Amino acid sequence: MADANWYVVHTYSGYENKVKADIEKTIENRKLQDQILEVSIPLQDVVEMKNGTKKNVSKKMFPGYVLIHMIMNDDTWYVVRNTRGVTGFVGPGSKPVPLTEAEMRPLGIQNREVEIDVEVGDSIQVIAGAWEGTVGTVKSISTHRQTVTIDVEMFGRATSVEIGFLDIKKM
Repeated sequence: MADANWYVVHTYSGYENKVKADIEKTIENRKLQDQILEVSIPLQDVVEMKNGTKKNVSKKMFPGYVLIHMIMNDDTWYVVRNTRGVTGFVGPGSKPVPLTEAEMRPLGIQNREVEIDVEVGDSIQVIAGAWEGTVGTVKSISTHRQTVTIDVEMFGRATSVEIGFLDIKKM
């Protein structure tokens, strides 16, 4: 399987959040979670002076751009390129160029790989997040997304939820 890289997508100015939401919805609808791993809009905290008072606000580092962590193939290229508000990938002509590790470091986005000693069928306990304290059995493991899927009891029936590797411990 090909490696996932970070790509930069140019959008209409002010459409970054809409593009992010649309791509994430398409990923879910077309079941592309293992090919398009993350959509990000890098933000930075800035202190603004308004009416004599200091205010901390988050501003987009690159207005008009969205970062996408994905495996580049015809399907993923088509999904991203044909999202409303996207004008194209950053790169010469129509060939997207992935960002290097050195380019990603200042953005605060690292490709950190977490190793876990959990297998399908193991019992785990959720140690952080909304499902903290929940115990479940591992149904599937996604190393690309760094998540495990477990069943939890909700409203009297089993519901599958995705939990990050860092939020679980083996029982």
